[in-house]
Amino acid sequence: MSVLSLPGMLRNSCERYGEKAAMLHHQSGAFRPISYSRLWEEAGRYAAALRSLGVQRGDRVNIQSENCVEWALAFWGCQRLGAIVVPIYPTLPGEMSRHIVRDCGARTVLSGTAEQAAKLEGLDDVRAVLLKGSGESLAALAGSWDGPLPEEDVRPDEIAMIIYTSGTTGLPKGAMLRHDSFTILCQSIREALPIRETDVFLSFLPMSHVYEAVAGQVLPISVGATIAYAQSLKSLASDMVEVRPTIMLCVPRVLEAMRDRIVEAASKAPPLRRRLFQMALRQGSARAQGRPAPLAGILDRLVGAKIRERTGGRIRFFVSGGAALPPAVAEFYAAFRLMVLQGYGLTETTAVVSVNHPDDNRPHTVGPPIPCNEVKIAEDGEILFRGPARMVGYYNMPEETAAAIDEEGWFHTGDLGRFEDRYLVITDRKKDLIVLGNGKNVAPQPIENKLRESPLIADAVVVGDGRDHIAALLVPDFHALRQRAGAAAAKLSDQELAESEAARTLIKAEVAKVNQGLADYEKVKRHTILDHPFTIEGGELTPTMKVKRNVVRERYASLIDWMYG
Repeated sequence: MSVLSLPGMLRNSCERYGEKAAMLHHQSGAFRPISYSRLWEEAGRYAAALRSLGVQRGDRVNIQSENCVEWALAFWGCQRLGAIVVPIYPTLPGEMSRHIVRDCGARTVLSGTAEQAAKLEGLDDVRAVLLKGSGESLAALAGSWDGPLPEEDVRPDEIAMIIYTSGTTGLPKGAMLRHDSFTILCQSIREALPIRETDVFLSFLPMSHVYEAVAGQVLPISVGATIAYAQSLKSLASDMVEVRPTIMLCVPRVLEAMRDRIVEAASKAPPLRRRLFQMALRQGSARAQGRPAPLAGILDRLVGAKIRERTGGRIRFFVSGGAALPPAVAEFYAAFRLMVLQGYGLTETTAVVSVNHPDDNRPHTVGPPIPCNEVKIAEDGEILFRGPARMVGYYNMPEETAAAIDEEGWFHTGDLGRFEDRYLVITDRKKDLIVLGNGKNVAPQPIENKLRESPLIADAVVVGDGRDHIAALLVPDFHALRQRAGAAAAKLSDQELAESEAARTLIKAEVAKVNQGLADYEKVKRHTILDHPFTIEGGELTPTMKVKRNVVRERYASLIDWMYG
């Protein structure tokens, strides 16, 4: 099979599947279909509208918006035009948004709302266009277009997207991904997973993220499946019942939240139903682990079937990515015959390195590599990646690219792992990036540096790996804190000062100032004031006074757990 560009793949699917629903979007109180035939035409209209705004082949176009069907149509319009999509998280603050726009050299930004557009104030040579709505929005321009549609011969080796990912220095790096990285990878995923044209994907993860862009948008279209766009996270439960998806991409935090709601509802049920739930959970877990479970069948009909109905009743499997999946979560779903397949990937690998298979699911692993991917373990345990899905490099960052990709073409992931047979197991992280439970990457050093800029904070360690928000351990500048706290603090010991109401109030105000300049997922939501400094003698600092993160996380594990309690 010849290698295709994204518009070439789109054309093939649209010609093959015709009037079958490619997309479902909520409009006038119900989910309305967009057929494959109409998708091809709409993508052309969006391409024409973009060209009318001055966008040409090879231009970078930023999209900063919450999820919506117009986001997807703009994406496909850019691909038909040969423009490069550069997404920006809608939660990013203005300073970081402007940095990405300037760094990639975009002249056009598609903004989901007027508030998003306002983040670009001061960029005089950049045009912000509303993605949807009446007036001169891109959707309105596309809807009213009656001229010829662009027909660019886009090559598979051209850049399709530049996706910015956080670096340990805090400056985001733009990973350049080619058209054939998407199309070859999607073909290979279809060889590795039983994904069918009859499948319905429910899309709710951020389309700005590589995981959703590849596995939630391009992959379903490549196989002729249907993508239903959730109205919002708040409506996800009702959307599942209405859409009845067969496949859902998730991050662990979403799966945990769904589990917690199920457990909470069971805890409030009458005594008999509570006992039935607990019995169904125990028997289902035993069945899933291959142990004797004589009552599993009848309990599944009484309890498990109702839980599956809450997901729409047709889920074949969830795919979990973006962060490590706690084994207990996978076991909970397995008890009720809901399969969770854990996978692994990075922005630089076009999202998917490996994924489990429903016929041989090993939840403690991230599955075997996708057939087109090469994966090996370096001598120091680092996971190395090579193949057509590897990024070209970081945009305008040759030194960082050379540091990430060696002379033999291996991308150094920064993650440590090992193989169990063909199955990859992630054991640790070589780099400092924090991966939250929702899959967001957070660079801790810039946040810590901002905290240390406060005259009242001498040192800071940011934590949050696998959690739902950022927290921090803070060492105060005891001298400055005493002076600010007033005369009553003069006679207090360091421990008494750290525990005082005055210290809590003053430090809380300093953290709030830092949070004002951070994206929502970077904000320090909880913090603890330590009553002693980190020291070299105590093993928390290196001889050059750098914090040993692993030592701090282990030494203060109970305190960190308390902050998330």
